[in-house]
Amino acid sequence: MAYVPLSGLHILRGAEHLKLYQFNSGVAKHYFCSNCGIYTHHQTRSNPNVYGFNVGCLEGVNPFDLDDLPVSDGINHESDR
Repeated sequence: MAYVPLSGLHILRGAEHLKLYQFNSGVAKHYFCSNCGIYTHHQTRSNPNVYGFNVGCLEGVNPFDLDDLPVSDGINHESDR
């Protein structure tokens, strides 16, 4: 997962397939593909001024080729620490 300011993430195609899920406080906005279910990006709860995005969803980018890429398990969030 990587982070960018809200203005730094642009969906180029497929936005019509994204589904929004909000939990608990509704601050965080989690987006998933309605076709395959993959998590694409989210507006974070701990810092709602940024998007966290799934590097594996970037066209032409192989996340396994990136050094020291942190992995999020989807359960343990920054604000839980």
